Amino acid sequence: MPHRVTPVVHIVDDDAAIRDALEFLLQTHGLSSQSWPDAEHFLLDYRDSMRGCILLDVRMTGMTGPECFDILRQRACRMPVVFLTGHGDVPLAVDVMRAGAIHFIEKPPQHAPLLFAVREAMQRDAVAQWEIDQRNELSERINQLSPREREVMTLILEGKLNKIIADELDISMRTVEVHRSNVFDKMGVRSAVELATLLGKQG
Repeated sequence: MPHRVTPVVHIVDDDAAIRDALEFLLQTHGLSSQSWPDAEHFLLDYRDSMRGCILLDVRMTGMTGPECFDILRQRACRMPVVFLTGHGDVPLAVDVMRAGAIHFIEKPPQHAPLLFAVREAMQRDAVAQWEIDQRNELSERINQLSPREREVMTLILEGKLNKIIADELDISMRTVEVHRSNVFDKMGVRSAVELATLLGKQG
């Protein structure tokens, strides 16, 4: 089993009072958080394995929030980003939303909209991580199959009967039945329909 990373709200803001207030608010609502005083420090600490979401201030000393966001996208960061701004910059809001940010909230943020945005972001990250886990689990199952079992699985997915599979692979019907049973067992399914559905979902 892979190590499970705890989801965290990553707060990036150069205003210490804002960071403290946000951390307190999130903590009182059962959400883990960690904060950074600027984009540069966050990018130094950023790892692909981080899970959760990012609360990113727009205007900071040094690198701006949108500049940080661009770098995160270049690094294929999958965590949802919620922008915070004290300036109500509507054109900028449109730009970052088009680029993939999920919310743009004005400072000082009202508690309910902020918590709604954070919870939505955390849920999106959780769903994305679940889908990745499902794909990884499927790959592990497929890797357990022998080369012959993979051949049999391919022919099963083409809807071919055991007799046809036996003829095509030049093996006995009994051997096909054994391989078919092994495929179903290793893939965690009970029928050809379930197998096709499992692989179709990951396609």
